[in-house]
Amino acid sequence: MTLTTPRVRTGRITFFVALAVFAQESTWNLYDSQVPPLLREHVGSAALIGALMGMDNLLGIFVQPWMGNRSDGTRTAWGRRIPYLVVGMPLAAVLFVVIPHAAVSLPLLVLVMFGYALVANSFKPIAESLLPDYIGPERRSRANAAVKIASSITVIVAALISIFLIDDFPKLSFAIPAVLMLGSVGVLAWRVRDSKSPGYRAALEEDRAGHTGNAPRVRMRDVLLDLVRDPDRSRLLVIAAVLAFGSAWFASRSLITNYGMEALGMSRGDAGGLTLPSGLAFIVAAYPVALFAERFGRLRVILAGMAVFAAAMVLGTLVRTPAGTVAAMCVAAAGAAAFMVNMAVVLWNLAPSARVLGTYTGLYTVGWAGGGFLGPAVVGGMVDVTGWPFLLLDIAGVTAVAVLLVARVTQLQHRPPAPRHVVNGEK
Repeated sequence: MTLTTPRVRTGRITFFVALAVFAQESTWNLYDSQVPPLLREHVGSAALIGALMGMDNLLGIFVQPWMGNRSDGTRTAWGRRIPYLVVGMPLAAVLFVVIPHAAVSLPLLVLVMFGYALVANSFKPIAESLLPDYIGPERRSRANAAVKIASSITVIVAALISIFLIDDFPKLSFAIPAVLMLGSVGVLAWRVRDSKSPGYRAALEEDRAGHTGNAPRVRMRDVLLDLVRDPDRSRLLVIAAVLAFGSAWFASRSLITNYGMEALGMSRGDAGGLTLPSGLAFIVAAYPVALFAERFGRLRVILAGMAVFAAAMVLGTLVRTPAGTVAAMCVAAAGAAAFMVNMAVVLWNLAPSARVLGTYTGLYTVGWAGGGFLGPAVVGGMVDVTGWPFLLLDIAGVTAVAVLLVARVTQLQHRPPAPRHVVNGEK
């Protein structure tokens, strides 16, 4: 059974997947922008702030692939994804609202951050897995572009909250994205039953074919062994590239508010708004890079995008003003769109079965979350040595590693394909 869908159905489900991602990112972006200043009230080291901000991504490394794998094996009348979303999203919204109230002490703040990160990471790969469940390989870049546009809109929302509300209403501001999350999950619970998705039906067909006996879920261990034993290292290198570029991206987001305050002399609210125009730039670039990927190849477009991202960071270092930083972030966001729209699609299309799409989404987020954990800490440590004025240049150096990894994947993809083992160990 294929994963293609009628065009009208494709557009409808793309909207709902975008809504699910919007619900998540509406809180994550304000978290990345405004939790570092809360930590700064208690912690002086940029490296330690970066490490604490990366805690959620460290949790994601363990939680997200496991939850993606669990959802792959779930069989209900609502499907295998939606039941997790309608439970996890409201709980995450409540914990998010509590974060600024917990800033009275560092241990309490870290505890609430941990609780929010644990819950939010639990459903993050599940929402994103709805896209390959419904959309066929040939149209996934376009659909994922729409999802990333929705995600980028939440960057704008977070920046607007930072500019207009955070200085005067530092606690109430956190309630706004939480309400957006609750509204989004209400619509999902009302309108979406992923038991009708082609991916879910294909998984049921494989279950009936007897690939796993009485257990519909492919064990995580078998998926990992398949990756390690595959003589073609493309899938492992893709995940490593996600880790490297994720490190650069999360460092540019988690540390930019403090960069504006320390290197540019801006207020907390104004510094938090440095990413606002870049959100618009991402929106403008997202769909075109999907079309370019379909025409010229996803890996080529990804390489070009990362090169643009790194060049923008160098530009921002040379023109160290608020306007120069805003311009650099806009160019960088346009370049990052090429990676963020297409790289998940590259990994989905390398998945050997519809029964492991959620697991592969989890593996993608392992790389992304790993970058989110390592990036702010590593770049923060570099800042402790070089100083805040060189933050953007440090990020460019990390990006260069990702460029080399994707270049290697491109080389491997031009070789004749090697025999591959499927996830249950049979050829």
